[in-house]
Amino acid sequence: MSTLRARCPDCRTLTAVAIGLEYQCHSCGREFGAGLVRVPHAWGVGGEVMAEAASMSVPWPEAATIDESTLAAQIEAQGRSLPARPLVLGGCCCSHVGAVRELARRHGRLAVVWVDAHGDLNTPESSPSGNEWGMPLRMLIDAGAVAPEDVTLLGARNLDPPEVAFIEAAGVRTELGVLPENIYVALDGDVGDPAEVDVFMPEPDGLSLAELESLFAALPRPVGAGLTGFRASERNEQTLARLGHALGL
Repeated sequence: MSTLRARCPDCRTLTAVAIGLEYQCHSCGREFGAGLVRVPHAWGVGGEVMAEAASMSVPWPEAATIDESTLAAQIEAQGRSLPARPLVLGGCCCSHVGAVRELARRHGRLAVVWVDAHGDLNTPESSPSGNEWGMPLRMLIDAGAVAPEDVTLLGARNLDPPEVAFIEAAGVRTELGVLPENIYVALDGDVGDPAEVDVFMPEPDGLSLAELESLFAALPRPVGAGLTGFRASERNEQTLARLGHALGL
């Protein structure tokens, strides 16, 4: 499917057309702030439940589905199929990698606001589990797609010792400050309060949905965003719509 034309979530016709960064459905007239990219994979042991979340019903026009058999192929295909302003709905946080790389290529300097209970800053050598979903933010930094000083990690409360050491050594921010013009927001559902969201890796003492909305309201409108780490549920469909709209998408 071309990223210039997408399936409208309201009337289900293939008549939502990209107009600049946004979409307008030529059949029902609805306008949307982003094109949806589904990435139905989770790169780790037991992640099938997380991957199923990419099929949830959300109110953005479907511009592409990236369903490759390897993470490397997923990253490449995502770069080729990314709308001008994407909203990624993925399984695990590896779903952000191809989007961030492509947006960094388009915009030059790109800042990343990574909102996650975990750091995702491990390497194959430092990871306790070996699951690739614990490594995507480090992949992006090590590949040069984003500078560590342009990364803001928020909500992290379960970090491995090597991740703590890397944050301090590399200069990754842990508080929100002044951001460049172009930002990508990566949200893992496990940053939230488990009483309000259904997630794959729940952690206690998470942010409420109201707190997340306030956080997003304080950010510039992103050039792209991604929602990952959720379980498929009717409650989450409503939550994703709420959070995506809070991002201005």
